[in-house]
Amino acid sequence: FFVSSGQDIQGTSVVANLPVLMRQNPAEVLRRVVPKIREVLHVAGVEMQLTAAVSFLTVLQEESVSIHTYSHSFLHIILQNLEHRDAGVSNAWLETLLAVIEALPKETVRHEILNPLVSKAQLSQTLQSRLISCKIMGKLANKFEAHIIKREILPLVKSLCQDVEYEVRTCICRQLEYIAQGIGTELTKTVVLPELVELARDEDSSVCLAAFETLVNLLDMFDADDRSQTVLPLVKSFCEKSFKADESILVSLSFHLGKLCNGLYGIFTPEQHLRFLEFYKKLSTLGLQQENGHNDNQLQLQTLEQEKKYISVRKNCAYNFPAMIVFVDPKNFHLELYSIFFCLCHDPEVPVRYTMAISFYEVAKLLNPGVYAIHKELVTLLQDESLEVLDALVGHLPEILELMTNGGENNGSESKLLSIPDLIPALTTAEQRAAASLKWRTHEKLLQKYACLPHILSSDQIYYRFLHRMLTIILTNNVLPVQKAAARTLCVYLRYNRKQEQRHEVIQKLIEQLGQGKSYWNRLRFLDTCEFIMELFSKSFFCKYFFLPLLELTHDPVANVRMKLCYLLPKVKSTLKIPSDKHLLQQLELCIRKLLCQEKDKDVLTIVKKTVLELDRMEMSVDAFQKRFYENDLLDQEKERQEHLLLEMEQLEKEKQQNEGRSTNINDKMFEKKRRDSKTSSVLAKSLTLSAPGSSSGTSVGKEDRKSKLVRSQSFNTQALHPKYSNIDKCPNKSSATGYTSSISGMGKSCMLSFSDDSFRSHPTGNSGNAAFPSSSSRNLFNSADQKNNGNKDSQSRKMSM
Repeated sequence: FFVSSGQDIQGTSVVANLPVLMRQNPAEVLRRVVPKIREVLHVAGVEMQLTAAVSFLTVLQEESVSIHTYSHSFLHIILQNLEHRDAGVSNAWLETLLAVIEALPKETVRHEILNPLVSKAQLSQTLQSRLISCKIMGKLANKFEAHIIKREILPLVKSLCQDVEYEVRTCICRQLEYIAQGIGTELTKTVVLPELVELARDEDSSVCLAAFETLVNLLDMFDADDRSQTVLPLVKSFCEKSFKADESILVSLSFHLGKLCNGLYGIFTPEQHLRFLEFYKKLSTLGLQQENGHNDNQLQLQTLEQEKKYISVRKNCAYNFPAMIVFVDPKNFHLELYSIFFCLCHDPEVPVRYTMAISFYEVAKLLNPGVYAIHKELVTLLQDESLEVLDALVGHLPEILELMTNGGENNGSESKLLSIPDLIPALTTAEQRAAASLKWRTHEKLLQKYACLPHILSSDQIYYRFLHRMLTIILTNNVLPVQKAAARTLCVYLRYNRKQEQRHEVIQKLIEQLGQGKSYWNRLRFLDTCEFIMELFSKSFFCKYFFLPLLELTHDPVANVRMKLCYLLPKVKSTLKIPSDKHLLQQLELCIRKLLCQEKDKDVLTIVKKTVLELDRMEMSVDAFQKRFYENDLLDQEKERQEHLLLEMEQLEKEKQQNEGRSTNINDKMFEKKRRDSKTSSVLAKSLTLSAPGSSSGTSVGKEDRKSKLVRSQSFNTQALHPKYSNIDKCPNKSSATGYTSSISGMGKSCMLSFSDDSFRSHPTGNSGNAAFPSSSSRNLFNSADQKNNGNKDSQSRKMSM
């Protein structure tokens, strides 16, 4: 009734709901509704026609009826409305028909579509009919065998290639690609290629453009002879006339240039190779050189249109940049293409820089041994004023940063040290600009990608430059997805932090500022953070630091916080291991009892009861491995092992620093002692030389000093001691001296030596507390030593001074 007698909007509503009706009662719909729709569509408006085309396609895709029933009930309606006077309606029915052709059996297609196509493609038919025939032929080429296409379709194709209307020639030219795929290589070379060559020389530019694009797409089907003798001359002439003809040809050429250069790479001479490379460079900077001209309004409009096309050309050059790196070889990148890469990354137009940001990862992969060459451009794009460029770059930012820091010629830490000083400010600037904008999705995406930084930067760099920033975002940002992204990234930073003191500080801040925060919003974020902690850390880590602070929120005054906590309790219980965490389990059960007894909010109480049932059904894991939880326990054990490894590495680093500090102090002390000894020795030698000869006391002291000097020198010559040692407790030879003590006070005016030996011993004098000198036997020894070494006195003095 609605279709036949209702308003247009009512009939359109019925047609729109046709797929639903077909699912509910297909037999009655096909018997009663579809015939009415067929009758109404002859006089229906555009809206109902478009709705019917979409609904018929949906019914086909949902397979509500068999394909045989569908072709019997719907195919004739589609074919009747195919040549509707409205171009939009006609295209909508054509899209539906092309989709139906793929699903229909061959015999149905041949009788219902191919046979009528012969008459529809004749020159006597309307332009619209011939254009529709061209598109149907491209679809039929993949439906039938090559001999059927050759016999029934190729004659129609040749006829349409010679059509008087350029729209028809353009349309059939674009379908030749699909026809070539259907008939194979041999027929393509003998039938399709000659038609393409003729169409490429057509007087209409749109036909030439379609022929050129089809040739590029079919390059793989041509052998080397066809490429060098037929395709290459056409491409060269096309490039030569591109600047003279319409700029639309230039846009198409710039889009296909990468594929073209690599497809013809094997047949290029060095001169041709260089020529195409220079052509690409020229296109990459097209429109950037401003020329002087008139200021007429018409000229300005022309200039604006031309500028748009030039921007499209440079954008296509940016799109083809990875292909051109392959064309010139990555080893020659810096010499041949770096200047173009620099210009495209600094292009004044956002679409060009956006395309470079999208293809940056591909460029980095191709340049992997020399990826550091484009480090400055990465920093430039990270600091770009357009957030669209930043959003495009962020997609593969972890992979790009990993290549920048770990790849390259300077493999390892040297490359890291070179790249990080510029990268860190650029990364922080990018995050701040995203945070200051209204595009929170870009900010969220950026924070998620920043979770890769622990694999790229050091623990201290992340702690001081990024970790506290994440905490600030959690506390101050108003967008929930951004806060959650920051919370998860902060947990990742905490996971890989290598200093226990810093970890404890961050954990304390999370508990105090989030878990015990004044705002209920912060306490909700603490629950989100705990969920991320359970995901990233081991069970023991969570139980040690976050279990009890989390349970304290059961007393939270806000019902939403208690409700969210109740949803989280099953996960919390799964972190416990029996019997080691038995006391925590008791705390959990106590909190649940309090919630059941004291909770006044109905919604929270309902959730608590459901949670209690779920907790009762849960099986507790034990300290030993169980078969049911084997994979989870193994994963948790690996997390715990990594956490212990971080602690061990931190302890080793501390011990290393202490050892380095101790060795530095020892070296400093040794250096100071050597300096003091040398200074004292030089002063002693000087005082011995300058002592007064007239004074008896001075003479006696001088004699004593000389004797002490000789004995000290003799002792050093005998035992070969290092100057840093001051005591020797044991000597291997019993006849030699077993120990000695020397002290030099003041300006070297007194010396004390004590020897002990089996043959002689030192006898202390009666003056206790004064310097002790050797006895008479020792003096005899000194005299004999003096006489014996009288000839070597000067040399020994020099030795003592040194």
